[in-house]
Amino acid sequence: MIEVVASMSRGPVFLAGELMECLITFTNPMSHLSTSASSEMLAWASAQIHCQFHASESRVALPAQGNKQDVQAESDTVLIPSRGERGQCVLDTPPKILFCDLRLDPGESKTYSYSEMVPVDGPPSFRGQAVKYVYKLTIGCQRVNSPIKLLRVPFRVLVLQGMPEPPFPQDEEVSPSNPFLEEEEASRRDARPLERALEMLMVSTSRRCPQMFNITDSRGKVAKFCMFKTVYRLGEDIIGTFNFSEGDIPCLQYSVSLQSEEEIQQPYQRRPGQPVSVTGHGRHMESCLHTASSHFSLPVPLNVTPGFSTDTVILRWRLHFEFVTARDPMEPPIVLQNQSEVTVWTGAEHVNVDTFSWDLPIKILPTNPALASSMSHFTGTNSINI
Repeated sequence: MIEVVASMSRGPVFLAGELMECLITFTNPMSHLSTSASSEMLAWASAQIHCQFHASESRVALPAQGNKQDVQAESDTVLIPSRGERGQCVLDTPPKILFCDLRLDPGESKTYSYSEMVPVDGPPSFRGQAVKYVYKLTIGCQRVNSPIKLLRVPFRVLVLQGMPEPPFPQDEEVSPSNPFLEEEEASRRDARPLERALEMLMVSTSRRCPQMFNITDSRGKVAKFCMFKTVYRLGEDIIGTFNFSEGDIPCLQYSVSLQSEEEIQQPYQRRPGQPVSVTGHGRHMESCLHTASSHFSLPVPLNVTPGFSTDTVILRWRLHFEFVTARDPMEPPIVLQNQSEVTVWTGAEHVNVDTFSWDLPIKILPTNPALASSMSHFTGTNSINI
């Protein structure tokens, strides 16, 4: 028996275009003191990245794939990284051979390093109501005259639109370099795409441009709403303020919800006019009768998917507001200046109300993958016994 352990060195979340590194250890767990101990042999091992796409048949009409047969079912010596996976493989990288003819004595282990650039032209990781995109690192191993065994390590990919391409400026390739610091220079070049992407994120989400909105219904003005910006990254707090003192219609209650809209592209809709799937990710509700001003704060979860678009699906983000207003004027409680006793104001038992809603589109971008890794349900580590 040989134990195979794969561990991603920097966590299970990556930005598209970032270099992913994984350490893969092969161990013969038998003790050399055991009487039945013997050397173990592996013919070869390889690793590659692939992305699986799965769509709900009741919501998405995909083109016919024809009668495809699983080659792996007929021959166990053919490597198919997506064998046994649901859906179809929409992206994969060329396999990289880790070794050929590996011999492990009892108690011996060997570690190999796999590195690959996460493709920039793929979709982000996404688990929606109609569509799913799932990334996995697949390691294939085979003993001589034995079936191929697959070890899969799921990970998450964040896509940032506008990623610099190519990843390195052209003048860096011809600039003089220190031959004695080749390893240091290589590691710095590998880190530059991530540094530039994080710098773009900071610039895009740090710009404050306050926007004012007059919230009105059919009878008049309810409040004035102020939002400091409309572009956020994962993990940020969305903050907005209300000014009810300028309103003509009394507002009894308001709620703000962070929602995502999953829309299937028209060519792939199962039926014409198919509705958009809406998912809530947080809600703030507050009573505001006789309140001059109020504010809300909604955190953007680290585990959600930023907005994106593919040929099949579009994901957008919005703030959904709901207001409850009174049809009749609501007189505020009167407190006399010379009143010495404490009085309790009791609200009306029955109030005729109207409700209306409003949607404000916002943009959500990725964040530092190291920060997202801290909240990921993936571990970045997996193992099998061969």
